[in-house]
Amino acid sequence: MRRLFALVLTLCLACPAPAQYVLRPERVFDGEAMHAGWVVVVEGDRIAAAGPPGAVTVPAGAEVLDLRGMTLLPGLIEGHAHLLLHPYDETPWNDQVLRESRAERVVRAVNHARATLMAGFTTVRDLGTEGAGYADVGLRTAIEKGLAPGPRLLVAGRALVATGSYGPKGFAPEWDVPPGAEPADGPDLARAVRDQIGHGIDVVKVYADYRWGPQGEARPTFSLDELRLIVETARSSGRPVVAHASTPEGMRRATLAGVETIEHGDGGTPEVFRLMAEHGVALCPTLAAGDAILQYGGWHKGTDPEPERIRRKRASFRAALDAGVTICAGSDAGVFSHGDNARELEMMAAYGMAPLDVLRAATAVNARLFHLDDRLGRIRPGLLADLIAVEGDPSTGLAALHAVRLVMKGGVLYRRP
Repeated sequence: MRRLFALVLTLCLACPAPAQYVLRPERVFDGEAMHAGWVVVVEGDRIAAAGPPGAVTVPAGAEVLDLRGMTLLPGLIEGHAHLLLHPYDETPWNDQVLRESRAERVVRAVNHARATLMAGFTTVRDLGTEGAGYADVGLRTAIEKGLAPGPRLLVAGRALVATGSYGPKGFAPEWDVPPGAEPADGPDLARAVRDQIGHGIDVVKVYADYRWGPQGEARPTFSLDELRLIVETARSSGRPVVAHASTPEGMRRATLAGVETIEHGDGGTPEVFRLMAEHGVALCPTLAAGDAILQYGGWHKGTDPEPERIRRKRASFRAALDAGVTICAGSDAGVFSHGDNARELEMMAAYGMAPLDVLRAATAVNARLFHLDDRLGRIRPGLLADLIAVEGDPSTGLAALHAVRLVMKGGVLYRRP
């Protein structure tokens, strides 16, 4: 018995105590409001205390992090990214899907994940591997095991598309090229959803419309009944469905089917946004993606007049705000550089959203939309210690989000001030 006690004591002494930190920033955004002079205590992987200095007990021996001049925030949550893609001005989408090996794409994704984390985005909803199968599931597992630094991932795997609607273009019709997603139709959709769930996805993504009209314009793909089948099948497993949709009819069908978020929504009308608000469906506007694509095409932002596509996007985003639609912060990073995700948040403010509302969208609101609010999205005792610090006050200028000085995920420091 004595030997057993001595062994247990030796093992306990060999195990280091959980890390303890006291963070002293200029101000704290807790996911809802800004507080001057707050102190935040982290013990292990959790937030132990947060509040005015007189209301917080500082544990003896804790490491104090002096964050003077900085704002402490919950780790930012990216609502729409593709870690298996890289900017289209480097390599077109067709060539990424057809010419880059799976190994190359995974190596790129590891680097993209690191860049995203170091930019202050500690959680990412990755909405489709675009031809890389379930590599996102493996990347999520590798990050969880500590094999590579990266954000917490919610992954969608292959994504669902209607037969004939999606895939690389410009090939002779006799060739069957990899489509970049999983085609399925009618009753087979239930099987496809279940198969994706079996491969470990967190969220089902469906393309409710796409550019397959007679003139290459966006048109709805799945019927309302098909979309309802997808939602019903996924929901029985406890998983949400999100829909790529940019046409009013595609958005209407997806909303009535019960999806949780609509991605892009470029052609949304006041009527369809009111319907979304009534059904509690959020919009993930991905403003930065179209902005980037137009610049790749030769638009000189800031000097050239705004293209019609940008003016329409501004109007649709404003209509969503006016209708009271919940806004999810998501950028479609991958179309542009990973690690530059904050450009979406700046554009949300430039298009009419109050800066504090943008910060809420990228923290507490996204956490609630993604069913993570019991763990993430706020600075509150008991929640996971996913925290970032930036220079200055982002509530008065969201450009401050590019000046990340501290990154902590689960109590582990990845970037020190």
